[in-house]
Amino acid sequence: MVSTLTIQGRQVASTDLATIRDLIATHPDWHRTRLSQELCRRWDWVNEQGRLKDIAARALLRKLDCLELIELPAPIRSANNAFRNRPVELDVVEQERTLIKGRLSDLQPIRIQRVESPEDARRFRGLLQQYHYLGYTGPVGENLQYLIHDRQGGLLGCMLYGAAAWRVADRDRFIGWDNAARKRGLSRIANNMRFLILPWVRISHLASHLLALTRRRISTDWQEKYGHPILLLESFIEQRRFAGTCYRADNWIRVGQTTGRSRNHSSGDPRVPVKSVWLYPLQRRFRAALIAPWGEV
Repeated sequence: MVSTLTIQGRQVASTDLATIRDLIATHPDWHRTRLSQELCRRWDWVNEQGRLKDIAARALLRKLDCLELIELPAPIRSANNAFRNRPVELDVVEQERTLIKGRLSDLQPIRIQRVESPEDARRFRGLLQQYHYLGYTGPVGENLQYLIHDRQGGLLGCMLYGAAAWRVADRDRFIGWDNAARKRGLSRIANNMRFLILPWVRISHLASHLLALTRRRISTDWQEKYGHPILLLESFIEQRRFAGTCYRADNWIRVGQTTGRSRNHSSGDPRVPVKSVWLYPLQRRFRAALIAPWGEV
C-alpha cells in the first residue's frame, strides 16, 4: 500500500495514482504533455492567471514513473531534457571577446532585458551552456530570464530566477513556517538559479550591482508574467567554489547551509556539494506575508 506522497508541492494519495493509471490505460495514444494537461484540469492545478501548471504536472509524472508507481508512455523526445543533449550553441556573442576592465561607471547605464523572443532565448541558453560551470538544462515551473547589456549594447552576462527549493531547513527556520505555510508560500520565493558574468568582463562591484538591479524589478516582472508578486529571494552558493562575496555586498543574508543531501537521498552520506544559503527579503513584513493565509496580511 503506497502512503501519501508529496511531490512538486502536491499531496499524491492512492486515489490520485489510480486516476493517473486510469488516464494512461484509457488513452494509450496520449503523449506525456496531453496527460499532464488533463491532470491539471482534473485537479484544477493552475497558476494565479488561470493557466495550467502542466510543466510542474509533467515533472510530477516523471517522478512517479521513476518510483515505478506508474508507467508513462515513452517521451516524444528526451525530457531530461532537450537542452541537455543539444550541442553547445557557439557564436552566441557577436562582440569581440576582448578583456573589459575599468570602472563600473564606464558601463552605465546597464540594461537588464527580459528574455522573451526565440532569438534571445537561444542566446541566453547558449551563454549558460558555454560559460557557466553548471550549464543549462531548462528550469521547471515559473521563471524569469535576463540578458545584461552595457550602455553600448554589448553583452555582459545573464541571470536566471526560477522556482524556490521545496524544503531547506535553514531557510524554513529563518522564515518560521510549518509545512502548511510553506506549501502556501513557496510560490512567493524566487531562486537565483544561475548568475553569469562573461569571463572577459572584469569590472569591480559589477556582480553586486547586477543583483541589486534585478531584485528591484523582479517582483514587478513576476507579477506581470505570473499574476503574483515575489516576497523573498534565495540563492545557494557552492562553498568549495565561491564565498558569496557579491551577495554579501548586496546585503543578502547568509542563513546557513545545505546538508549535502539531495531530495532523492535524504539520509546517509552527502551526495551533492554543500551550499551556503542566502536570502534577500523584498518586503519588510515578508515573514507575516509568507506565513499567513493569503488575504490576511
